[in-house]
Amino acid sequence: MKKIITTIALFVVVISSAQTQFEQGMTKASGLWKEGKTDEASSMYERIASAEKNNWLPNYYVALINTTAAFSEKDKSKAQLLLSKAQDALDVEMIKDQNNSELYVMQALLYTAWVVQDPMTNAQKYSGKIMEDYAKAKAINPNNPRAVFGEADYQLGGAKWTGVDTKPLCSQVDKAVELFATFKPETSFSPKWGLERALESQKNCKK
Repeated sequence: MKKIITTIALFVVVISSAQTQFEQGMTKASGLWKEGKTDEASSMYERIASAEKNNWLPNYYVALINTTAAFSEKDKSKAQLLLSKAQDALDVEMIKDQNNSELYVMQALLYTAWVVQDPMTNAQKYSGKIMEDYAKAKAINPNNPRAVFGEADYQLGGAKWTGVDTKPLCSQVDKAVELFATFKPETSFSPKWGLERALESQKNCKK
């Protein structure tokens, strides 16, 4: 009996230690990203992902960091490398789980970065896929504010070329802002981003 208790105690300690290491690693990687050290942050998330194969969040952040960096990258070859890295990380998690709303939002954002890099070539290629992924994200979780906002934001971005009525889209932005106010992430490391961009878009809608 004593051996069993000791084994259980050791098992609990190991689990606690692993959780602590994961949390410490995720916190440190997030800190590096906030400091603008995108390469270091991405590398740290990659290391966590290789150790935590059952947790989708590290690879999600590898995808998010590299996609975000690609939006502002002027060198097209560098942007392509960033987006390829993002896609590789996202693919790992998409294979495991096709029922995660956040992964579809991430995929739509990644495709959007391709469009921003080369609108003339990529808009026609990716626009349908972007809308499809946002639709999937909303079908899985209709209350995901990033899905609701992302879909509306992408259409607003192209409104001056497509000529679509922006009023319904602005209503969706309003809805997203409301959803951000009530949205509760599953964990402290789950995606929370998007509110600032949604508020900015809401302000533009009222001009």
